[in-house]
Amino acid sequence: MKKIAVVYKSKYGKTKQYAGWIAEALNASLFENKNVKLYQLNDYDVVIYGGGLYAGGISGAKFFTKNSFKTLVVFTVGVADPSISNYTQILEKVFSTEQLSKIKVFHLRGGIDYSRLSFAHKAMMAVMKKIIEKKPLAERESDDIGVLETYGKNIDFSNKATIEPLVEYVRTL
Repeated sequence: MKKIAVVYKSKYGKTKQYAGWIAEALNASLFENKNVKLYQLNDYDVVIYGGGLYAGGISGAKFFTKNSFKTLVVFTVGVADPSISNYTQILEKVFSTEQLSKIKVFHLRGGIDYSRLSFAHKAMMAVMKKIIEKKPLAERESDDIGVLETYGKNIDFSNKATIEPLVEYVRTL
């Protein structure tokens, strides 16, 4: 049986929730990224990292791009619908081509609660909303429509069942 660690960085709680579900399903150790050291993770056969999607990046992923692991699996959590969103640019910005060839990435849908957003995130979302509203309707992408539909609201798209492809993948390693 492989030794598995799940590490997460969560600002508003959805990534932590998914990390907990994944760790439970795989009987894995669970770590918050700010409390884990590289030497601790070196004992694991599989390291699963989860980070939120913010401003075209994956929160906390830098630690995982600067270090190597026996097997690394990554999951992202964001508001956009993963079934219609394209994360290629974000992944290519965060990971090198070589790293992407060695890892498996899963995208999970979280949520947003505007009442809990930091000032910086509220400002960022307001700017994004204005930019999207200036686009002609025909040029708006699915992510743009999602931002407009959820702006200012408390929306929770998290769903425990969506971890199953990740869990099954790790079980086959």
